[in-house]
Amino acid sequence: MSLQIENVTKKFGDFTAVNAVNFSIPESEMFGFLGANGAGKTTTFRMILGLLDPTAGKITWNGKKIDYSTSSIIGYLPEERGLYPKLKVQEQIVYLARLRGMKKSDAMRELDVWLERFKVPEYKNKKVEELSKGNQQKIQFIASVIHKPKLLILDEPFSGLDPVNVEMLKKAVLELKNQGTTIVFSSHRMEHVEELCEHLCIMHKGQPVVHGKLKEIKRSFGKKNVIVHADFDMSYLETFSGVTKFKKTTEGAHMQITGEDVAENLLKELVSKGFVRKFELEEPSLNDIFIEKVGASLE
Repeated sequence: MSLQIENVTKKFGDFTAVNAVNFSIPESEMFGFLGANGAGKTTTFRMILGLLDPTAGKITWNGKKIDYSTSSIIGYLPEERGLYPKLKVQEQIVYLARLRGMKKSDAMRELDVWLERFKVPEYKNKKVEELSKGNQQKIQFIASVIHKPKLLILDEPFSGLDPVNVEMLKKAVLELKNQGTTIVFSSHRMEHVEELCEHLCIMHKGQPVVHGKLKEIKRSFGKKNVIVHADFDMSYLETFSGVTKFKKTTEGAHMQITGEDVAENLLKELVSKGFVRKFELEEPSLNDIFIEKVGASLE
């Protein structure tokens, strides 16, 4: 069971939003889908959902085209939230669950479980507009998973949530994955993607610029970060052989270097100058890779 995206292109008039994209997402995996605004992520999601037809190429789930007949096995949390403000939470969720083919009694039972889990059972009979943005987000999440989808698309699921609620939602997402749901996950927050996804794709101007296993992407990036805490001025290291980036911090400096041999030379150099409180060599972060490939930070 997997989601296959084969040579998919989407044009709007003369504008190409998505250009010849190829990848597959295995069953029960969480796949990170990244890109700055306008990179083509939401257009790709809409094509996966069958809301937009590709101009060329094909998208299949287990070898079959995605259409209305598959809607009961797909869940979608859109980036632009779409709950009816005047409806009560229960009416809203039951209505959406019935559209996915669920019985009313099953939907009400599942809703109680989720509201309990998210520690908001008292919201069942409140109108959506009476809830805070973060709590509306929880309700929207419940709407996307209540029918136990096999394929779940989460577009910026944690936006507008405080850290406690982010952890709560993360836990729920991981549990769904462990129960066999395939999850395509888009986020501006690189640390969430690093924590949750094994494979990922970074889109830029409609095309994948990085695609593959997170561990291998980091390994092939070929650069590492060094964090140094020391009390003497290190700005002269900006021109040190093998240092590609240098940033002064309140406690010392952060540097990006081309490899471990450079770290060794750096350490020798630093120790000869004075007391070094901390010298730490780190893997490149996903944010480093993103900035290098796309030429800008995602924030």
